[in-house]
Amino acid sequence: MSQAIETARSEVVADMLISVVSADGSASHRYPRADALTSGPEAIRNLADAAHYLCVLHGRYPGVIDHAASKTKHPAALGWLAAAAEAFAAERALLTKLAVATGPLPSTPRQAECEAAVLQQRHALDMLAQSERAGCALGAAFALALDWQHVRAVLEAAARRVSIAPGDCSLPDEEETRTVAMAVADTPSFERAMSFGAQQLLAQHRGLWDLLEARQQARAEI
Repeated sequence: MSQAIETARSEVVADMLISVVSADGSASHRYPRADALTSGPEAIRNLADAAHYLCVLHGRYPGVIDHAASKTKHPAALGWLAAAAEAFAAERALLTKLAVATGPLPSTPRQAECEAAVLQQRHALDMLAQSERAGCALGAAFALALDWQHVRAVLEAAARRVSIAPGDCSLPDEEETRTVAMAVADTPSFERAMSFGAQQLLAQHRGLWDLLEARQQARAEI
């Protein structure tokens, strides 16, 4: 009976992880799907803006998943982390390539403040991914892998604009991630930390989309 209860609880935790990414991640923000990124004469500038700032957040090594791999001792997560780290290395290379190919960062009012805000976001991600609280970094890594499919849509739009073949994203899919999340969610404290890490990473992604949308609107008013 206790095993069945533990399994059911783990399933609930894993499902909550999937749900929070859907509700609070990039999929629920309007800007990644905005016409300003896919059509019109300013689309390439807006895509360049997104590529540059995404590169600030996730273009450096080690990143969120790499830090999580060094912090996580749970054996059930090690294979997932190794595969995710390798896959994200390719995503990091794509980000860098797009930041160069889409052109310079577009001139935007209050540029210095924007730069400071994104650097603060990057610092927040670094702190999150290097947290000593067991489960926090792993939760952030799970959320990044799950949310990246929606981020990837913006990168693919940029790639089409500059005639770059983005290749397939090989990050672990939702089912793989859910399975591992179920396996590692073995204590309430680990669950809470994992949930916190996921929510905080998603908050930084939403903050970035808010900033990019505000920058796009500021350029449109010039």
